[in-house]
Amino acid sequence: MSESECHDVLKKALDADEAGNTDLAMEFYTKFVELTLKIENTASKEKLQNLARSALDRAEEIKRNSVGEKARTEDVSQQVSAVQPRLPSRGPTTSGAQGYTKEEKIVLEHTSHINKHIFVPFMSIDLSDKFIYTIPFTDPDGLLALAPKQKSELVSWERISELCEDAKMVQNQTVDFFSIQQTVVSDCSFVASLAVSALYEKKFGKALITSILFPKNSSGRPVYNPSGKYMVKLHVNGIPRKIVVDDYLPVGRHGKLLCSYSNNKSEFWVSILEKAYMKLMGGYDFPGSNSNIDLHALTGWIPERVAIKMDQSTFDGDAVFERLRTGLAMGRCLVTAATGDLPEVEEKRTGLVSTHAYAVLYARITADGEKLLQLKNPWSHLRWKGNYSELDASHWTPELMQELNYDPSVASKVDNGVFWIDYASVLHFFDVFYINWDPALFQHTYCVHQMWRAGMGPTKDVYTIAENPQFLLKINPGAASVWILLTRHITTIEDFRQNKEYIALVAYENDGRKVYYPYDPKPFHEGVRINSPHYLCKIRQDPQKTRLVTLAISQYEKSTTIYYTLRAYSRDRFELHKLDSGFTKAEKINGAWEGSTAGGCSNYPQTFGKNPKFRLTVGPRPKSTLLIELRAPKIYQVGFEVTTVSCDDPEVTASFIKQGSGVYRSGYCMLELENLPAGVYTVVPTTFLPGQEGPFILDIKCSTGVKIEEITSREAV
Repeated sequence: MSESECHDVLKKALDADEAGNTDLAMEFYTKFVELTLKIENTASKEKLQNLARSALDRAEEIKRNSVGEKARTEDVSQQVSAVQPRLPSRGPTTSGAQGYTKEEKIVLEHTSHINKHIFVPFMSIDLSDKFIYTIPFTDPDGLLALAPKQKSELVSWERISELCEDAKMVQNQTVDFFSIQQTVVSDCSFVASLAVSALYEKKFGKALITSILFPKNSSGRPVYNPSGKYMVKLHVNGIPRKIVVDDYLPVGRHGKLLCSYSNNKSEFWVSILEKAYMKLMGGYDFPGSNSNIDLHALTGWIPERVAIKMDQSTFDGDAVFERLRTGLAMGRCLVTAATGDLPEVEEKRTGLVSTHAYAVLYARITADGEKLLQLKNPWSHLRWKGNYSELDASHWTPELMQELNYDPSVASKVDNGVFWIDYASVLHFFDVFYINWDPALFQHTYCVHQMWRAGMGPTKDVYTIAENPQFLLKINPGAASVWILLTRHITTIEDFRQNKEYIALVAYENDGRKVYYPYDPKPFHEGVRINSPHYLCKIRQDPQKTRLVTLAISQYEKSTTIYYTLRAYSRDRFELHKLDSGFTKAEKINGAWEGSTAGGCSNYPQTFGKNPKFRLTVGPRPKSTLLIELRAPKIYQVGFEVTTVSCDDPEVTASFIKQGSGVYRSGYCMLELENLPAGVYTVVPTTFLPGQEGPFILDIKCSTGVKIEEITSREAV
């Protein structure tokens, strides 16, 4: 056996390992070890034996990783239950973590499968992951899909070690927001999010964006890893998750990176964080999102969308600016702003980019009372050309330049994409502010992960919300407001490309009871349903009395099962829990109005008596709560009438002789009867007009026993 044959086998093992073909690599490593045992005594035998030991270590590592990854894949839900710390699944405070319910485990396991990969919960044990390898690490998930522009310009994928001899993750003491450069990937909102997060670290000296990148040194700072393995913690689908990437980056002609990068040529934190986020989102061909989504993923901070609606009386631009100014100055929030559709001629005139995200760096009120914002274009070039730009000769007085520490003549020499702009122009040309708030502002929290199954309730919330998930919020008198964040879990890149899922939270004051009709009672909060995965609403307290609020999750044209997380935040204690019907028995019966049995309502006495009739036997408890629901074709106005036949206890007075379901409604109506004596009752479902034929369903729910049976035309009650 010759040394050259051994080296040939080792080369095949290394090539297979680098390509991520671990099965073939393990086969060649094992064969190499076997061949070295057959080598006769030669001058290089000791060197071969050392290589054999390294090969054997690597083969064993592949085997362990394979077994461990399989176990991890097969039982993600077990790891979910071990995530610490977490917000409690019940109750208003974070005073102690509680275990996940069975439903929560199912939800979090299902939504760990994102874009054909599994992203497991990030756990404290992951901090001890192995990062140093004999052979550089290659992501077994393979190379990321490229965006069209990347494909057309790609020359090769290269490791960081091939791009830079003295590579670092972070070159200076803090990450530099000025250095961030977006290229051909359509992720301007993500790059803007990196910029505001980096500025936060510089201003307040707290690790934010660098806290999620591993490995770290003894000082807790991210470091360059010669083995090429990196781990990033991102908040997605309800919990922090673990994303592992290698350091292969797409490179074009003349060694130009085809991904976002730092202008500090030897640091790579921007490229690695972007690669991890793009892997999570399905590849560099990611269609784009918004900074609320991106900043929440990077930081876990609470996303709020503030639409700029100058034509609406409810929009208070001054109040919005003050929130931005104080929030940024005190480190309470991170902010970006996005333009709407701008005609090409307007883009050239203003220097602004259509439907583009900008990092909001500062918000200031000058000594003269002018409201100004400093923004950064993620492209690191192309700036605003209007008021307070570096081209503006009329507004920049010596006093203002000193106040803002800004010299437009110096700024005009280098276009780094950073500019000042007056707030009035922002309100005119921009569409929305994306604000993410530090959750540490709130001492009391609640969290639950649940699903809303397809088929539960109608597609649209037009006639009934009886099957919508509903929660009861209790706020004590004078307590702080409660922020409620609804997050819909996303698992495919197509959800961003063709997002048709519009969600919202609707709030009612209904004495803490479940709501059945979408506008009865009238909601006091009904936000616009948006196709973003995050929806935030704020519920204020009543200074005089306890406030009981029913929160209903609403969706426009629900067609699939929704997996979601509901979080609540407040500075004071509150109570929030899912509304339980309290019914222990349920019966359902299918019926139809056909021919003469389509008798119409009691306004038509000659035909009303021919409608289908049903006998309800309620008991054995003396008192019960009974819920009757009627569902029918939406083209018909429907209702029903309940009549007391007899009470089991002759000493008990009947609650009523006859009671109707109220106003006739399209396709759905209900009646809830409390303290109903045990006994026998009849129910007559009807359409409003005679002769309206079609099927119907009667749903009966009761806090005690209930039996339903149809009364035939010959049978006497």
